[in-house]
Amino acid sequence: MDMFDVVKAGLGGLSGAGGGQTALLNAALSLLGGQGGGLNGLVQAFARQGLGDVANSWIGTGANQPIEPGQLGSVLGDETVSNLGQQLGMNQGDLLGQLSQMLPQLVDKLTPQGQIPQGDIGGILGGLLGGQQGGAQAGGMGDLAGMLGGLLGKR
Repeated sequence: MDMFDVVKAGLGGLSGAGGGQTALLNAALSLLGGQGGGLNGLVQAFARQGLGDVANSWIGTGANQPIEPGQLGSVLGDETVSNLGQQLGMNQGDLLGQLSQMLPQLVDKLTPQGQIPQGDIGGILGGLLGGQQGGAQAGGMGDLAGMLGGLLGKR
């Protein structure tokens, strides 16, 4: 089982996320991994663009509102989108199209209680994966997710 499968399993599965989506998932997690304020920072960026209700729907326990690729591009900014596109070898349109499908699901899975958990993305993933496995054990999936979060935070 590769890292993508571990994270995907811990997040309860992400629809439309297939085997070629590992890099895209890593990119989505990096958006939430502390750079630019992590998940809180991303929610604030949505609010600045007048899309706070959209991001809050992903966090809340109700239905997730969709985000159009162009709207997501406005929230993330040209530089971030360009850098992610170059890293992934994708044009910006394809990148934003796929992220606009994945990001709402990812945020929803990372906020199962309807609020933003405290801590960094590694701790959040570790808690989700550790809880799914009956608690994080040394060398277990929780630790693995924590390492993933740490790596993403250093990018």
